[in-house]
Amino acid sequence: MGNMDGKAVEELSTTECHQWYKKFMTECPSGQLTLYEFKQFFGLKNLSPAANKYVEQMFETFDFNKDGYIDFMEYVAALSLVLKGKVDQKLRWYFKLYDVDGNGCIDRGELLNIFKAIRAINRCNETMTAEEFTDMVFDKIDINGDGELSLEEFMEGVQKDEVLLEILTRSLDLTHIVRLIQNDGENPHETEQAAKAAQ
Repeated sequence: MGNMDGKAVEELSTTECHQWYKKFMTECPSGQLTLYEFKQFFGLKNLSPAANKYVEQMFETFDFNKDGYIDFMEYVAALSLVLKGKVDQKLRWYFKLYDVDGNGCIDRGELLNIFKAIRAINRCNETMTAEEFTDMVFDKIDINGDGELSLEEFMEGVQKDEVLLEILTRSLDLTHIVRLIQNDGENPHETEQAAKAAQ
């Protein structure tokens, strides 16, 4: 099992845990999700190279013990963190996700590429382009102007700026994944649209 702090799991209701477990074990009877199964699990197909790299990075950040698999505890802890974690916990996870090369800093290229990939997958309706967002982040929170964001700069800057915090939170909103889990893989919006089309 993944090496996780139990507090994140305790915040989930029994019903949520049961739904997530049922979905996880149905999709992954071995109890260990590979990268390929992770993509299948969340319906991520025909991804661009940038989006594929983002999904791989997300998988790696969810694989807390770095064994190449996501077990049920890692899965629940990751979803709980993203859905119910405190702001500083989420920001630390976002930072780790954006820091693609793992050097402890986020540069413009990393932020831009990940943000483009997130948009391609989540299809969020932001009016600002990924380039404008990246420029805004660096203009507002790159305090020392070195073109890289340390964890401290990132966390302090985003927490002080409601607009940045709101955009980051919206862009990494995983409620659509929770809806899929709760509806046994059926997208409620597609089901509604199909019902309307049949009438």
